[in-house]
Amino acid sequence: MFDTSNDVSYLIFDVEAVGDGDLISKVKYSSEELSGADALRKFRDELIEKTGKDVLPPTFVLPISVAVAKVSANFRLIDLTVLDEPEFRPAVIAKGFWAGWRHYGRPTLVTFNGRGYDVPVLEYAAFRYGLSLPDWFNLSAPAYEQARNRYNRKAHFDMMDLFANFGATRITGGLNLLANLIGKPGKSGIDGSQVQDMYTAGKAKEINDYCRCDVLDTYFVFLRAQVLMGKLSLDEEQEIVAQTKLWLEERQDSQPAFAHYLRQWGDWTPPTPHI
Repeated sequence: MFDTSNDVSYLIFDVEAVGDGDLISKVKYSSEELSGADALRKFRDELIEKTGKDVLPPTFVLPISVAVAKVSANFRLIDLTVLDEPEFRPAVIAKGFWAGWRHYGRPTLVTFNGRGYDVPVLEYAAFRYGLSLPDWFNLSAPAYEQARNRYNRKAHFDMMDLFANFGATRITGGLNLLANLIGKPGKSGIDGSQVQDMYTAGKAKEINDYCRCDVLDTYFVFLRAQVLMGKLSLDEEQEIVAQTKLWLEERQDSQPAFAHYLRQWGDWTPPTPHI
């Protein structure tokens, strides 16, 4: 049976963000009097020329989509929601995220590369909008108890740190690769590099659907990570995966993102001969 209690022990989430053109204009091109749109375009072009990608740093973006999966202590999915739907206002999203984290008793945040992107986006948003987060910025606590300590997995479990051995190696392929290794969809038609243009084109719904699917991938990678760490047996993980698939099937008629995810679904096949 699925866990229907309010025992939320993990918040698995993903953030999609867009550039703040006015801020970019003021900070990077103050002498050029560029419009927000022109400053954003110039910055993106510079990033492409320099790095081959136009991924904006967390300091210059606003969160416009945050999907959150609530997960119980026994790793069952309780709910998956998108914050401030259908308005998707950055200030409301940021306030709602941190208020939810506190409401559920400060559960463990679970991300993939959240330490490098998703969490900083929400931290800068908290700063911008005047939110007080003393229980997250608990710098007076011993270093190992501080929520933002890189090695504090109770506060934040960034699976990129797990698989990259805290930066000792590189995970070429990222979350997409890890999801595909266990038969889950991974990227299916959209990736984060398209979000800015999609938002400009008024495709907020599609962005949120993509964000939901990213969270589902993160959840299933999280489950397999528990097997890796000995917190779940493989049979237990496969049972939870099957239960989650049923949960998605029951909701796919009202949530197109779930229907899309299920169409891309692939079951994990154990190796032969069995190990």
